[in-house]
Parts: sequence; structure tokens; C-alpha cells
Amino acid sequence: MTQNSSVRETQMFYARLAGFVYLLLIVMYMSGEFIIAGIVGDGDFAAAARNAGASEHLYRLALALQVLTPLCTIALAYGLYVAVKPVNERLAQMALLFRLGETFIGAVALVFSFEQLRIYTAFNSAGGAVEQWQALMTLARHSHFVLFNTSTLFFSCGSILFFSLFLKSAYLPKVQAVFGIVASVLVVLVSLTNFVLPEHAALTQFGFAPMFVSEIVTGLWLLFRGVRFDRVASNTPATATRAPGAKPA
Repeated sequence: MTQNSSVRETQMFYARLAGFVYLLLIVMYMSGEFIIAGIVGDGDFAAAARNAGASEHLYRLALALQVLTPLCTIALAYGLYVAVKPVNERLAQMALLFRLGETFIGAVALVFSFEQLRIYTAFNSAGGAVEQWQALMTLARHSHFVLFNTSTLFFSCGSILFFSLFLKSAYLPKVQAVFGIVASVLVVLVSLTNFVLPEHAALTQFGFAPMFVSEIVTGLWLLFRGVRFDRVASNTPATATRAPGAKPA
């Protein structure tokens, strides 16, 4: 009994940790995105380069926030792994590996985010034909685009497995777990569509919205409620507590 209690305390701790990191990741990544978008603006390449040069340190701060996201994703993945490990250890391990793959690929993608800033600052210093610098920027953005969508594929596969384990365990409300699975499958479709039809990426990005909502809701639930052991206990068949050889009443 004491050992079972200790396992549940560990699960609860890491579930709450995962909930906190879920929300922290969203804040850090989206803050970086909004800051960079605000600096670059909607002008042409030359105007964007001037804006980036004028706010280079703020631009780097935004990138630094995004650099922290792969580190936090490792903590998130491990927290989710510990929380659902008792349900099915092999599937939990597979989900963890998918999320780690997402982390490593996403970290490489960030290199090209820094390269974009480097292209802006190099243009401000060296000048020259705008077309050549735009070609370099296009290459950097395309590389980032491919790596980003590859990382989201790994992310979605891990997310499908984690939410499936939450559904099986009843640690989360059923509706919430099912919504997470559906949102994760949608991310798979969006990422694959971006590979085939990259010209429609501005439209397909709205397919990430359900996942965004799912992560916020799941993060809040895990942070403030943790996992529901009472529901697990109520879902346990009565035969599980029957003595060996005992007959049904």
C-alpha cells in the first residue's frame, strides 16, 4: 500500500510538472513569435532588415526564448512519461522517444532562425543586390519550414500516444483526451499537407488551432488537478480484487 501510494505521489508530481511546462512552452514560443513578427513587420526585405538591425538585441531575446523551448520539451515529455508509465510502459516509452525526436529536430530548425537574423544584419552591413540576399533568406526560411514540419510530425505522433494513454487510464476527462487525440491527428495532416502543398501553408496553419487549445486545457488541468486516481479506481473491474479461485456472487 505504501509503495502504491509512493508511485501515485510521483505520478502526481510529474503530471503537475508537465502541466506547468505545457503552459510555459506556449508562453515562451508564442512570445518569441510575436516579438519577431512585430520587429520585422510587413514591409519588403530591405525594410525588414533595417527593422531587425535597429532592434537586434530584442530580436535575439525572442530567439533565446525559443531556444529554451526544446529544453523545456524534454522536461514536458519526461513528466508525461512518468505520469502514464503505469498504464503501458512500452507505449509511454515510444511516446517519449517521439517527443525527444521532435526536440532534436526543432533545435536544428532554430539554427535557421538565427541565420535569418544573420542575413538581415549582413545585408545592413554589406549592402549589395537585394535579390541575392532575398534568395539566401528564402533558402533559410525553406530549411526552417521543412525542419519545423518534420518536428511537428514527431510531436503529433508522441501526442497521439500520450493522449491515448490518458484516455485508457481515465487520468484525464474522456472528452479532453479524445479531443487531444483528434487535434494531434489533425497536426499530422497539416504537416503532411505542408510538404505537398507548401504554397498553402498560410491557410493550413489554422489546423494547429485545436492542438493549441488542447495543450492549454490539458496544461491547466494537469497543473491544478493532476491525474484522477479516483476515476481509475472506480473504473477498475470488481474481478480485479477477487481472491484467486473465488467465484462470482
